[in-house]
Amino acid sequence: MKSLEQHHAFVTGGASGIGLAVTKALAAAGARVTIASRNIDRVNEVADEIEGVSGVALDVSDPDSIATVFEAAGPIDILVNNSGIAMAAPFHKITLDEWSRIMDVNLRGVFLCTQAALPSMREQDSGRIINIASTAGLKGYAYIAAYAASKHGVIGMTRALALELALTGITVNCVCPGFTDTAMAADAVANITGKTGRSEAEALAELTKNNPQQRLIAPEEVADTVMWLCEDSSRSMNGQAIAVAGGEIT
Repeated sequence: MKSLEQHHAFVTGGASGIGLAVTKALAAAGARVTIASRNIDRVNEVADEIEGVSGVALDVSDPDSIATVFEAAGPIDILVNNSGIAMAAPFHKITLDEWSRIMDVNLRGVFLCTQAALPSMREQDSGRIINIASTAGLKGYAYIAAYAASKHGVIGMTRALALELALTGITVNCVCPGFTDTAMAADAVANITGKTGRSEAEALAELTKNNPQQRLIAPEEVADTVMWLCEDSSRSMNGQAIAVAGGEIT
């Protein structure tokens, strides 16, 4: 028996990287999955490839877009807030526009999507809200101040909302990956090589140096943690920020 049959999951950024791994795992468990992204062509490709998956265009920083999409989606049992962007720059070189854009997607987007999904969860008195944060939300890394601040905000919001909903059947948690083998990590490697002249191997070593296992995290490892939080047996897991990082955060 598939454990998530009759469940509707909504995954932002569900067409690539960690989001795609989560989408595949949810669908394999029998859930009906709606994935959302600004890249509608990629969303449609994934929806065509995986049974039980449908796709919609969504800008998580746009309240009107969110209202329209979530109303059309109907009741949601599992919300995975995965959409995110990153940039690297010395703090004094971050522009206000860059800071605002990262906050709009990484923090405001989580807030808006969660508000949109909550009414149906409250009505059925059950649900799982799982926010993909980062080890950058649990500690500081140089040159990603805006990203780290946004992920700290996601974790703080998660913990507060978990307390508000503690007497309901809804849980709210974060999964906090370390550097993961996704396009975002590839961009970081390219940024390091372009700015420092280091080789790709040296740039990768820079990304993985804080992981005691000295490797990138696989997206599927993050998805496995998300799936565990979806289980009924995980109902006592609430307000947590679970690091998937090879022992970097203890």
